Amino acid sequence: MSDSEPRMIEILRILSQQENPTGSKLIADELREKGFNLGERAVRYHMQILDQKGYTERKGYSGRVITDLGLEKLEKGLIYDQVDFIYSKFEEMIYLTDFNYMTQTGNVVVNTSTIYNEESINIIKSIIESGLSVSPYVNINEGKGKGEIEVTTLCGTTIDGILLNEGISSQPQYGGLLKIEDYQPVRFEELISYKKTSLTPLDAFSSPNRTSVLDVIDSGTGLIPANFRLIPGVGREKTVDIIKKLDNIGIGGVIGISDEGRDILGIPVPEGMVGIAIVGGITPFRAVQENGEEINIKIAEEITDFKTLSPITSTIKNQLKPATHDLQPKISFVLSKSWNLIQQVDFDVEKRKGNIVANISYLQREDLDKALEIMEDAYNKDPKHINPYYKVVDHPTDDDKVGIATICSLSIDGILINNGIICNPKYGGLLELTEPSLFIDLISYNGSTVDPHKIFIAKDMTAVAPEIGPKKILASFKEIPYISRDYAVELLDTLDKIGFSIYKIGKPRELAYNAKADNYNFGIVAGSGLNLIAAVREKGVDIHVKAIEKLMPFEKMERL
Repeated sequence: MSDSEPRMIEILRILSQQENPTGSKLIADELREKGFNLGERAVRYHMQILDQKGYTERKGYSGRVITDLGLEKLEKGLIYDQVDFIYSKFEEMIYLTDFNYMTQTGNVVVNTSTIYNEESINIIKSIIESGLSVSPYVNINEGKGKGEIEVTTLCGTTIDGILLNEGISSQPQYGGLLKIEDYQPVRFEELISYKKTSLTPLDAFSSPNRTSVLDVIDSGTGLIPANFRLIPGVGREKTVDIIKKLDNIGIGGVIGISDEGRDILGIPVPEGMVGIAIVGGITPFRAVQENGEEINIKIAEEITDFKTLSPITSTIKNQLKPATHDLQPKISFVLSKSWNLIQQVDFDVEKRKGNIVANISYLQREDLDKALEIMEDAYNKDPKHINPYYKVVDHPTDDDKVGIATICSLSIDGILINNGIICNPKYGGLLELTEPSLFIDLISYNGSTVDPHKIFIAKDMTAVAPEIGPKKILASFKEIPYISRDYAVELLDTLDKIGFSIYKIGKPRELAYNAKADNYNFGIVAGSGLNLIAAVREKGVDIHVKAIEKLMPFEKMERL
């Protein structure tokens, strides 16, 4: 990767945020604010390269605009930078929030989604009336396309911005799914760290059947989107006072505020800090999705003047009880839960015997033959990228169902560790097989409670066996200290020959399919056993995906 690549990506990012053609002076000013010391002449040089690549287009003397190809490059380029950008984007939104709750003037952070009928508006209104939203203040406009309706709602990040303006540092930590029982917030069931993903956390959980907002309204039990942040303990009293004042003017959604250093909703709170849970600003939109209505959800997309918003209802009846401190077990991230299995991997590379970590996914027994046929076809078409090993297992309680076990890529970490090589699973990702192949999304194993590959499958993001377009397969990125590289390469080459799907062995300071290892380490990219399961799901077979389930003897597995 050349030194100019990050600069060009940042130029594309700046252009993507402009409505009109933009000149080199404005771009140079924006770059300086982001830590890039480029003059106008250097910017013009980079712009010429972007023009040649088709990423930008000159519009007379007015400046340049980003093209569709440029937007695609921005979305896929420098994925390791995108992992950092998600958090920095929210920091930027917090900084730009200057809303004064005393005068009710200034800029706020909003989510804008597109809906297509009046029924969706009614659902949004009912959710807001139930109190499962940040605010009743919305903006409803005619969309750009025929039959489109744009609905703008307040994002919970606005509260972080308001606190910052009052001298209180609010640090977004997680987005996830909060379990409600009998209108009582119980604990977060799933979480993703804002600092360890290329997907906005609540977007990662926006696939169908993940939330049950409508069930919470009807029966008081279900899962809702929510966010969690930390503030310094000394600011708790002032924060509580501000939140009360915000609630009086129609900005709320706070589910719980912990005492200093007290865990809440299953999330550990460090000494000297206070945890705050706030309902996700997209909750009304998720209810629309649950009802089967078409909707395009965007999260924390922009800043807008509060004056452009008005109440959709004056009737708010908050049904949720306040969260309490309790003895809920602390939430574990997927890597923490997996280390004991990784540690027990004892596969012998020479004998090709021993335990590996297996994923087990379940389907109806009557669909098994079709699933195996799809798996074999996927492997025959692309043996380089598909791990061919599987085993059919019985369902523990249902005779009408059957499981398909595949090899989890964390087995590779266990094999290397068992041979004296430190190997750290870093990311689960979605790898697009273009030229060159690139990771287009990454989620940290240590920043998510869900196996990242399950998230990509649930969101229908894979294309293991596409009819048209590039393949998008599941892969993991691991890093190994450079000192052990020679021995690691020897073992990995052998594992690849056996069929463990080793895609790339990187070099120090080299990007491996656009993913970056820490200094003095090198990265390896390995295929996921869930690629076979993703192929089955893509072909319409109903299969329940489960990852990192149990140890299984490799020698008892079958090969496609």
